[in-house]
Amino acid sequence: MLYSSTIEIAASPEAIWAILTDGDGWPTWEPNCTKVDGKIELGEQLTIHTRLSDRAFPAKVSAMDPPRSMVWSWSMPLNMFSGVRTFTLTPKGEGVTEVYCGEQFSGWMLWLFGRSVPDLTDAFRQFSEGLKKHAEAG
Repeated sequence: MLYSSTIEIAASPEAIWAILTDGDGWPTWEPNCTKVDGKIELGEQLTIHTRLSDRAFPAKVSAMDPPRSMVWSWSMPLNMFSGVRTFTLTPKGEGVTEVYCGEQFSGWMLWLFGRSVPDLTDAFRQFSEGLKKHAEAG
C-alpha cells in the first residue's frame, strides 16, 4: 500500500530542505499537521500530530542525505505493520526542484491493519501544495 505525491516547486533544494527539517514550522504550511515533537535529524525520534487521527504517529528519522533525501520509518512489534515515508528532492534546473513524498505501508498484518488506514491520496496532495505555496512565498 503506497500513497505519494510529486510536485515541482520554484525553489532550491536547500530552501525546501530547510522547510522540511523545521518541525516547529510544519503546522504553518502543512494543512493536516498540528505539531511535530522532536528534532528532524538523523537518528532522532519524532511524534507527528495530525488532524487525520486522534492518535499521534511515532517515526524515526532513519536516513538523511541533505538536501536530497530523507526517510522516516516506524514499525509495530514483530514488524506486524510498518511504514516508511520518503522525501526526495531533485533539482530540475532554473531554480525548480521536484519534490516527491511517499509512504509505503507493509508488514505481515497489512491485510488487517491496512484496513484502518484512510485513503491518504488527498492528504499527500495537500502536503505538496502547502509545501509549494510556503517555499515559493519565500
